[in-house]
Amino acid sequence: MGYNPFSLEGKTILVTGAAGGIGRATSIECAKLGATLILTDIREDALRETAALLEQTGRSHQTVLADLTDPAGLSALVETSPQLDGLVCNAGVMRLTPVPFIKEEELLRVQQINLNAPILLTKSLLRKKKINKGGSIVLTASAAGVYRVSLGNAIYATTKCGIDAFMRTVALELGPKGIRCNTVNPGMVETGLIGGFTEEEKQQEMRNYPLGRFAQPQDIALGIAYLLSDASSFVTGTALKIDGGMTLS
Repeated sequence: MGYNPFSLEGKTILVTGAAGGIGRATSIECAKLGATLILTDIREDALRETAALLEQTGRSHQTVLADLTDPAGLSALVETSPQLDGLVCNAGVMRLTPVPFIKEEELLRVQQINLNAPILLTKSLLRKKKINKGGSIVLTASAAGVYRVSLGNAIYATTKCGIDAFMRTVALELGPKGIRCNTVNPGMVETGLIGGFTEEEKQQEMRNYPLGRFAQPQDIALGIAYLLSDASSFVTGTALKIDGGMTLS
């Protein structure tokens, strides 16, 4: 193979939320670039579908069914995980609720999935020394909260601001150990997370995008692959905005 600083040959990467959307696209792109994948999600059938899409790479990838909001599930994933060169924390949920109608159980559930689970998974892998020197941690944040706010999106945006702050702290602490940490911060992406929007609402929102469309999962996956690769070896503590220009206005 010719010179390719974006290659992931020889790297082992754990991807959460791998059963669909950005997580599935990330798994596919990383496999194409030579990585061996550990795929985890709570949805068994969809996780198998992702694994089937990677079979043509000729490498043996692993699937782990795990609920990362369950301490036992998270612990089992960490214990069975091999040494990692990359970690992609991507699993997430969205809830649109105006502030006066926020329910505590809803707030706690979104926080558990979007914020607590990535923090605790990262902590546990580091405690077990499962992330190699030179490794890269990539957390899926959002343009929401970090770069802009919108009506009804307080819960989701708050968790993504938390992920952004966590990323910067991890980058600062782990830099001396040669481990990098960054986020990707997408705008609207064509995944199940935006399934609650009507077509009219989508078209209205799309007017805010200079490129005239929402992102496809692959658009975000390629940004993640860059941050996992040696091409970004001097990039840490960075929130990589991938939003089609939405936040320009």
